Amino acid sequence: MVPQPTGAPAPDPSGTRPPGRTQARTALPEQLGEREFVRWLTARLAEFLGRSADDIDPRTPFAEYGLDSVAALSLYGDIEDEFALYLEPTVAWDHPTVEALARCLADAYAHSGGRPGPAGPAEV
Repeated sequence: MVPQPTGAPAPDPSGTRPPGRTQARTALPEQLGEREFVRWLTARLAEFLGRSADDIDPRTPFAEYGLDSVAALSLYGDIEDEFALYLEPTVAWDHPTVEALARCLADAYAHSGGRPGPAGPAEV
């Protein structure tokens, strides 16, 4: 059994995922920067809201889009699943726009050596 960071969900051995959660990538690019995180976050937010990604302004606060705490925690889980970055669950509230959160994720990814999967929560 692989130890999970505090607050991280235990792996689902059946391979099923809760509704609305995307399947994690099998391979990540060698380097992810702020631009890639902006694209990914914009797409995820658009999916949560049932809108086009073109309708999402990266500078508009998540709260103005109606992102509630349940959706924010789901986004946090998606970040863990997709990028193996284990941040504080409040990351979407601490960085309340796509641009701000993308910058945080790019920094955390860079501090992990460009490799996903730090042993515990990243310092933010």
